[in-house]
Amino acid sequence: MKPTDSDITIRRVLPEDACQIADIYNYYVRETTVSFEVAVLSVEDMRGRIERISGEYPYFVAERGGEILGYCYAHEWKERPAYRRTFENTVYLRHGLTSHGVGRRLMETLIDACRDVGCHALIACITTENEGSRRFHRALGFREVSHFSEVGYKLGRYLDVTDMELLLCQPE
Repeated sequence: MKPTDSDITIRRVLPEDACQIADIYNYYVRETTVSFEVAVLSVEDMRGRIERISGEYPYFVAERGGEILGYCYAHEWKERPAYRRTFENTVYLRHGLTSHGVGRRLMETLIDACRDVGCHALIACITTENEGSRRFHRALGFREVSHFSEVGYKLGRYLDVTDMELLLCQPE
């Protein structure tokens, strides 16, 4: 069933969301080149990631009737202090749920939250063959800023990566 705006809640992540988030993410780990991770995550590993990331950066889930439909978060882009106002974003939806507006609502919430905490640049690192994600990010105002050839290896082949950037205007 196609979700509608009225039946979806966007909220901050909770540690107890780890089981559903791991379920969503592990599909992409096992079946696709969307994630460069090659081993599925346990619920405990996902809970640890959620606690670590959400303690410092914005992290949201889209929920309908207790079911998590997708999630997104920002995290450190690079570890050097000069990069502290640049974040990388991550967004995943339950398999088969793209093109229904859930991802857009999640990302718009994330972008606003990043702006509120002083993020200046948001980076999306996307497997180049994932045209759907690249198109999605372009629709949100991201622009392609780099291309790396054959930097990942998964499912028996080398993969390219495209970085996309969204500059967030900061009030003076």
